[in-house]
Amino acid sequence: MGFCLFNSIAVAAAEALERGLRRVAIVDFDVHHGNGTQDIFERDGRVAYFSSHQSPLYPGTGQREETGVGNIHNAELLAGSGSVEFRHAWREQLLPKLRAFAPELLLISAGFDAHYLDPLAGLAVTTADYHWLTTELLDATARSSGGRVVSMLEGGYSPTALAESSVAHVEALLDD
Repeated sequence: MGFCLFNSIAVAAAEALERGLRRVAIVDFDVHHGNGTQDIFERDGRVAYFSSHQSPLYPGTGQREETGVGNIHNAELLAGSGSVEFRHAWREQLLPKLRAFAPELLLISAGFDAHYLDPLAGLAVTTADYHWLTTELLDATARSSGGRVVSMLEGGYSPTALAESSVAHVEALLDD
């Protein structure tokens, strides 16, 4: 059991497949692993799931070895990890696999609770990191997706960090 009773990002991915798309990527940078999203799609190669999250941390899932049918990609970050580790995980582990998957649609589970001001966990991601990652995600998928991107707010429990990070994320989406 995770944090969400309803999984909007999974509903969006299923609807996109129903409407004829063949490759949908879900990117999740919330501090907690999206165990429900992974569970829903780990046997469906049409959907690739990319997650960076603090580990160990609730719900205790999302180990790198969990790969589904080759479509699940987890980057575990230790408590205290900041910009360097966060960007390295995306640059070296996740973004190359996202590019190779070449999604026709990019769905973003935008959880901002990995921010250093957030009280729920122990990562030290900055507002600038969220802007950077959003820009990188758009660059990695622009050709294959034709700019089809949906971002859904997932979490963030520091009002200041949530506001600043959301603005940075949306600014990066609009800059494209």
